[in-house]
Amino acid sequence: MFYLSLFWDYLKQYFKMRLAYRMDFVNGIVSDFVFQATNLVFILVVFQHTNVLKGWTRDEIIFIYGFFLVPYAVFTTFFNLWEFQERYIIRGEMDRVLTRPAHNLFQVMLETMDPQSLVGAVTGIVIMVYAGADMGLDIAWYDPLMFLLLVASGALVYGGVYTGIAAIGFFSDSKTGISPMIWNIQNYGRYPVNIYNKAIRILLTWILPFAFVGVYPAAYFLKREEYYTYVMLTPVMGVVFFMIGITIWNYGVKQYRGAGS
Repeated sequence: MFYLSLFWDYLKQYFKMRLAYRMDFVNGIVSDFVFQATNLVFILVVFQHTNVLKGWTRDEIIFIYGFFLVPYAVFTTFFNLWEFQERYIIRGEMDRVLTRPAHNLFQVMLETMDPQSLVGAVTGIVIMVYAGADMGLDIAWYDPLMFLLLVASGALVYGGVYTGIAAIGFFSDSKTGISPMIWNIQNYGRYPVNIYNKAIRILLTWILPFAFVGVYPAAYFLKREEYYTYVMLTPVMGVVFFMIGITIWNYGVKQYRGAGS
């Protein structure tokens, strides 16, 4: 109950602050929508020149992109760690976090959470519905439950990868981390992995498993049976990589010596 109460208090405070500057709030939502629409337009442009890409139709790739947006939105809402290095390590705010009764990672998540990002999930679902209707996909009664499970698993993959990367900051006070590079790699996960060479497929499946936040879970709803093994592995990969991220984080906290050391 303590953590739930703490989360609720921070959530209320977040909306108080955001609604105090309503135009900034609206502008942020519009900016996110424009960015996502731009990526969708890119897919549409590609399919002006071909009907099928490595066995995938335009609507299937649009559906994958829509699914990709949903776990990403959940992740960016609760694991907004992009500025962790500068804010918590270089500026020394981690010292304050470590004096709080809540677990330090949970405290950081509360202070940086961005519920506005959930707009991306709405956009993703709309895109999925559009593409699914165009393909005439059949939805079983249990598919919404599978959707929630796969979205949560994808968000855990993201959370594990970026928590581990953020934890590198405990060993270095450099302003520039590797998050921007990882962010560029993650975008490959919004397209079918078989359009890439073998090295990239291995990278996106087993090393930085961003295929498990896009094409693999989306393949379940697209009835692509050749990917069902990966679909079933998605929750496992989510839990495994999240635990790896937490382990790296906890180890980093133990090695942290404070901003002044």
